[in-house]
Amino acid sequence: MDQTIDWWPSPAKLNLFLHINGRYPNGYHQLQSLFQLLDKGDELAFNVTPHADITLLTPIDGVANEDNLIVKAARLLQAHTGCPQGCDIQLRKVLPMGGGIGGGSSNAATTLIALNYLWKCNLSLTKLAELGLALGADVPVFVMGNTAFAQGVGEQLTPVSIVQKHYLVVFPECHVSTAEIFNAPDLPRNTPLISWQEYDFDQTHNDCQQLVCNRFENVANTLRWLLEYAPSRMTGTGACLFAVFTGNQEAENVLANLPSGCSGFVAKGVDVSPVHDKLAHLGSIS
Repeated sequence: MDQTIDWWPSPAKLNLFLHINGRYPNGYHQLQSLFQLLDKGDELAFNVTPHADITLLTPIDGVANEDNLIVKAARLLQAHTGCPQGCDIQLRKVLPMGGGIGGGSSNAATTLIALNYLWKCNLSLTKLAELGLALGADVPVFVMGNTAFAQGVGEQLTPVSIVQKHYLVVFPECHVSTAEIFNAPDLPRNTPLISWQEYDFDQTHNDCQQLVCNRFENVANTLRWLLEYAPSRMTGTGACLFAVFTGNQEAENVLANLPSGCSGFVAKGVDVSPVHDKLAHLGSIS
């Protein structure tokens, strides 16, 4: 049955580092990060309807459809363009929620990109990214579709090309609240700014990592275990961790020995999002 459904990729991302440089007057954090897109993630399918209803046919347990970023993204595009059409949406969920690998933000971005194409809204990627920022700080990087050096609140993006690595992504089976971590009084907020040209994995860090490890024993223990095999770090505000490998087989070997209480997958870093690959195949990208 799946063979007749047109699935759109909704890739994961990693924050290869996350520096918090300060706080803006509105409370948002000034940060720098390197968003690494991956070749694995969720998938979405869209069936355009002549009426304006937006229906998510595959709801997520514990998340009301009205609160799902997929539905919010579709309605946002609909309202902005005045599109009279609607759609039925299916989601194949692979990425863990609350993992810090961009699942919800990526879903929102794929929804904006796919429906912009399917509804023939003809908005530019830049405009879609601007709309997406209203849904979350990580949405623009997925819309623009490039591995990127990020500044500001994460919306100032510089596309970059880095050496392709393989990543073992591990979820320690706990949910970390991004809002809780960013509002923690003991979160470091004074890391000096760096330029993209200065980036080196070993000379960077994740300012949220120690705070999360202090609060979640499983994150701390899993990170300690990963570090025995390869350079490893937490992504975003967690709870997902990643280890960096030069080859796929090395990563698969470690995946096979994951400790109990964890799940994971191996993915390759890519410079261009699989969603953009699909758009290019359809002959529509701007």
